[in-house]
Amino acid sequence: MRLGIFSDVHANIEALSAVMDAYRSEDVDRYYCLGDVVGYGASPNECADIVRQKAEITILGNHDAAVAGRMDYSYYYEAARHALDLHARQLTRENLEWLKSLPYRHDLDDWGVTLCHGSPVRLEEFEYIFAPEQARECLPILQQLGDITLIGHSHLCKVFALRPGEVEELPARKFALRDGYKYVVSVGSVGQPRDYDNRASYTIFDTETREFEFKRVEYDIESSATKIFEGELERNFGHRLFIGV
Repeated sequence: MRLGIFSDVHANIEALSAVMDAYRSEDVDRYYCLGDVVGYGASPNECADIVRQKAEITILGNHDAAVAGRMDYSYYYEAARHALDLHARQLTRENLEWLKSLPYRHDLDDWGVTLCHGSPVRLEEFEYIFAPEQARECLPILQQLGDITLIGHSHLCKVFALRPGEVEELPARKFALRDGYKYVVSVGSVGQPRDYDNRASYTIFDTETREFEFKRVEYDIESSATKIFEGELERNFGHRLFIGV
């Protein structure tokens, strides 16, 4: 079984469409989204419609939770709050109800896969894992995690191999799971990469070979940014797409 796992679409329909097109050549059997379908971008309904159709399971992201009224986001900076308020008004009733129903975590027990948006340690707090010291917080709950825990949230591609008392950061490239280790993998962002690579990020996990692979695809950034510039959103949300931050 080949699983297509992606995250942090952030209402960027151009990036999501490019990722879906790229997946068609990858013989993917099932799709999973790790959250933040909305926020920042100009196409929340279009993205929600596609993710609802394609993904077997979608995990609740912090922006999804905010738009759905499931968390307090008053401490977010003004431009981000404005985008969330705007998306809450723009979403159809069906898409809003869908966001309200999303889980914080889902386990694919047959394949040893755990899905969540941020750190699995305190799910409702949406904490980041982009450094070994943050991955180390997973050690006390290691036995509660699958062989590979897939997360989003940071918009970065990261790999951490864990075993009792040990965390090792690995290069974010194709790798095979090793016996005796569990993995926490950040899959990057479809709609707003922040690793200075402006291409949309998506990933594939082969449950038979136990291989995980990072992929990137170019998309029409100009169109995506123009929609932001011409709408009611902070212009920087469009500018940052060009440089991948």
